[in-house]
Amino acid sequence: MSTATTKAPKLPPPWFIHTFWRAHRAAYRLSGGRFLWTTASKRGWGALRLTAIGRKSGKERSVILGYVEDGPNLVTLAMNGWDEGHPAWWLNVEAHPDVVVRLPHQQPRPMHARAATGEERGRLWHRWAEVDKDLDAYASRRSIETPVVVLEPRDGLA
Repeated sequence: MSTATTKAPKLPPPWFIHTFWRAHRAAYRLSGGRFLWTTASKRGWGALRLTAIGRKSGKERSVILGYVEDGPNLVTLAMNGWDEGHPAWWLNVEAHPDVVVRLPHQQPRPMHARAATGEERGRLWHRWAEVDKDLDAYASRRSIETPVVVLEPRDGLA
């Protein structure tokens, strides 16, 4: 979904991006989960806490991710801070797609994760691009396609 003519905006160094997200997770823990924003914020996207089972450890692993809403589904990007490769959380979710999502001021929600494909992926990518004007430019930094991840309520648990 990226174009070769779009120049990627400058990113902070990877150590800074990863440190920022670690600090964000710590703030989430210290605030008792109140340190997440919603899609109603002026950003146009929200932050959620996703808990998945580690593909190697078998232990719960949590990560803070940005999301947009798509009906009852939540949509995030497996972008790895725009570094090469897929983020560990996505590899865990591929192995164990039943996850738990926590949104601000809500009870945990059991959900099922999957990668969007075809027309759905294009539509959801465009939805994200409406919120992040530099999305295509950032994605062009990567040699692999960034997965668009759909989090769907598990049957009967919505």
